Amino acid sequence: MPTVIQKFGGTSLVNREAVVRCARRIATRHEHGDRVVVVVSAMGETTDRLVEQGRMMNPDGNRREFDLLMAAGEQVSAALMALALESLGVGATALTGAQAGFMTDEVHGRARIKDIRTSRLASELDADRVPVVMGFQGVTNEGELTTFGRGGSDTTAVALAAALNVAAEGGYCEINTDVAGIHTADPRLIAEARRLDQISYEEMLELALHGARVMDPRALVFGEKYSVPILVRHSTRPGAGTLITSMEEDMERPSVVGCALKEDIGRIALSVPAGESGAQAAIFEATARAGIVVDDIIQTEHDGRVHVAFTVEHADLAVVRTAISESLDDLGGGHTDPEVEIGLAKVSAVGTGMKTHTGIASRMFGALADRSIPIRNITTSEIKISCLVPQEHGVRALEAVHQCFDLGMPATENAREG
Repeated sequence: MPTVIQKFGGTSLVNREAVVRCARRIATRHEHGDRVVVVVSAMGETTDRLVEQGRMMNPDGNRREFDLLMAAGEQVSAALMALALESLGVGATALTGAQAGFMTDEVHGRARIKDIRTSRLASELDADRVPVVMGFQGVTNEGELTTFGRGGSDTTAVALAAALNVAAEGGYCEINTDVAGIHTADPRLIAEARRLDQISYEEMLELALHGARVMDPRALVFGEKYSVPILVRHSTRPGAGTLITSMEEDMERPSVVGCALKEDIGRIALSVPAGESGAQAAIFEATARAGIVVDDIIQTEHDGRVHVAFTVEHADLAVVRTAISESLDDLGGGHTDPEVEIGLAKVSAVGTGMKTHTGIASRMFGALADRSIPIRNITTSEIKISCLVPQEHGVRALEAVHQCFDLGMPATENAREG
């Protein structure tokens, strides 16, 4: 019997009726003979409300307490889902991340999975019960609860699929969300966005890193590393969805399969004397210690100084600015104070076909120029081209890129796909 991991996000579990609807889907899969493991997120906007309450109590509170607070949302979802399944005649057991065997490092709020001890899950499955695992959390060797950060329930689900080796018996990981699959752009922004039947891990990871909100990038890394097939489907209108998997190189593959928009980006810029060694290390060691993910990095040298600029999310700007100022002060004088620029967005085009097609960059830059959208910075990789633009032009830039690569479909046909 194949084992299927079914993950349901918060938008799929907004109220009692939604939980029961998802429970019926799980029960149907179980009745067909599959071994099912369920992963749930907190209901609706529960996590946001919990974070807001915590910040109102103490905006500078310890991350340990915030982890305990945020994990409460998944506890409610898992217990209600298990109760709903039992009411449908399906044996079910709600499990915390610790009970499901998730062992992590000690970094609260951004914990990394070190091991998954699957003995409890295996015993539940052998007893023909459905384990309902609380997403986005684990435990340290010392028994401290930790959380994985935003999107962490995706990571829980794909990591479980890897640990249980579901692909060996024809299983997969199913991510149930509020869209019908992976589209050529966010369908909430681009009405003509087309659902993709299949996409590679590599392409999906680039889209996720550059603004596509359907999948957590860490989950995709797990999927590719352990060859876990991932099926993304709509939670209430389950159609064909999109399969994320390994794909063979294809000379006829489209040059661009999708595009993404990442908003609320800020840029930090500073300079140091050209002869000063260790400045770059100090800057990015400071951001790493703060747990901040750095995006594009640019370095130039002129007038006897090295100028460094990089982008981060708006919410991280204050922390990063303080951290790198203190780190550079330890090296001695000579550096400028970090300058902060806000109000930026990044539009990206992604596709493995870029490896074998030419003219992609010129088409993209021309499309933005035709709409008088200024480009503040450009970064590229083998399968991605990104342009930093003023945020007020972000959606228009996404529309321009989507159209210039003919990624859309008629709105009527797209409605049938939904």
